[in-house]
Amino acid sequence: MRSRYLLVAALAALFFTATAPAATESAPAAAPATLPKTTADHSKFEILNQDFASGPEVTKACLSCHTEASKQIHQTQHWKWEFVNPDTKQLLGKKHLVNNFCTSIKTNEAACNSCHIGYGWKDDTFDFKSEVNVDCLACHDNSGKYAKPSGFAGNPVAKDTEYPPGSGKIIKGINLKEIAQKVGPSSRNTCGACHFKGGGGDGVKHGDLDSSLEFPDKDLDVHMDTEGLNFSCATCHKTDGHLVTGSRYAPTALDKNAAHIRGAANKSSPATCQACHGQAPHKQVKLNDHTTKIACQTCHIPAFARGGIPTKMWWDWSTAGKPGPDGKFQTIRDENDYDTYMTTKGDFKWAENVTPEYVWFNGTNKYTLITDKIEKSNQPIQINGFEGSATDGKSMIWPIKMFRGKQQYDPINKSLVITHLAGNDDTAYWKNLDWVKAVTTGMAKGGVKFSGEVDFIETQSMWAINHMVAPKEKAVGCVECHMNNGRLEKIDGVYMPGRSRDHARWLEIGGWLLAALTLVGVLGHGLIRIVASKRNRK
Repeated sequence: MRSRYLLVAALAALFFTATAPAATESAPAAAPATLPKTTADHSKFEILNQDFASGPEVTKACLSCHTEASKQIHQTQHWKWEFVNPDTKQLLGKKHLVNNFCTSIKTNEAACNSCHIGYGWKDDTFDFKSEVNVDCLACHDNSGKYAKPSGFAGNPVAKDTEYPPGSGKIIKGINLKEIAQKVGPSSRNTCGACHFKGGGGDGVKHGDLDSSLEFPDKDLDVHMDTEGLNFSCATCHKTDGHLVTGSRYAPTALDKNAAHIRGAANKSSPATCQACHGQAPHKQVKLNDHTTKIACQTCHIPAFARGGIPTKMWWDWSTAGKPGPDGKFQTIRDENDYDTYMTTKGDFKWAENVTPEYVWFNGTNKYTLITDKIEKSNQPIQINGFEGSATDGKSMIWPIKMFRGKQQYDPINKSLVITHLAGNDDTAYWKNLDWVKAVTTGMAKGGVKFSGEVDFIETQSMWAINHMVAPKEKAVGCVECHMNNGRLEKIDGVYMPGRSRDHARWLEIGGWLLAALTLVGVLGHGLIRIVASKRNRK
């Protein structure tokens, strides 16, 4: 009986061996399915299966499901473009400030507001309470085809349109139906459509934000590395009811909290380094000692504009107005095709791989307002200044981009001015190169007194460096600070071994004397031991 079972088992084994596919011929394991980033396929929504003639029509369709979205947006800085600083009580934001790029959005709304998350903001009549004026596609487009051209007050162009009128130039319309059916979470591309191009072009304003971050590698940014962590902007700038954390008007300069779960009550902004890395992120205790006074960005962002795209470091409006040899407007470009002079804008300086400047910063960002009186001197005027010191208990050493330039100034009223730069009317500077006309219109729209005279004044503005975090192997080395004329040479209130200004002559002499005495003591002790050893042997 046992022999029969053995025979059957052998035949069965032979059968399955013969019929089973060889190991070398087996089909590869199926790749795991790529999950969509959203729980809804908007191409299946009937209400989006229509041709849209305008942005508000798209928003009206979005609100049929997302009923509270616009109400949430209306409470945000992205929508209001204003912020009351709780410390300085200054009313800040793009609607209220003068800058040293294009001076102000006032009178230039039709151009500047292509980066507003709304439709139709061309002047002071814009309805901030309108729900359909909210632009959902600006942040949620996943097609990569959405755009809002300059000059259209934040409206997309849905059909081919001649612009400027009578120019013969055609702006191609975009398919809002196709775009609306492909919406999803925000991305580096949607955020970057505005934040990468602030100041009028790619990389112009911030220095640590440009289009190289759309698909960065690890060397450029360890968090956004497309082959690694692949963070989107919202990974750190976590939203709550469309309110985005992290503000340049009142940033968190010093975060004393430990690492914490996102959304935890009574904790700091999730956009700080400490929110994830805590207060002691290094294995070496000595490095952790530095985190009490030095911002993480100071060591871990050794340079900005590192992705192959330069940033503007200087803009001189005072040289604008020079026509080319043919008498027409001219643009002069460098060997990399970046503009270094424009008749309508003046001179520029660009730079890549820029070493930051460093300041003590306690989170208070003080601005010079349009109503402030300014005395012209040999020192640049601070458009904004980071406040802080080594002794206030709230400051850390931060890296910044210092943007410098010359801009329009009222020498009689002693104030910065608002300049009408864009638009197709005859008072726009690019139309007639007349500063008095351009400033007169700008100041009238801004409701500010103007003397009728235009001068130029040197200014500078500070921009905190937070992005383009390098791998730890490429962080700033010790010797780059602990040396003569190192990175932190201008930082006051801290003792830094190796820095020439921290050398104390008497301390060095005392140290050498102590070392010499120690050497004499060691040699003397050794000599005594030798003599005593010989005597003992005798």
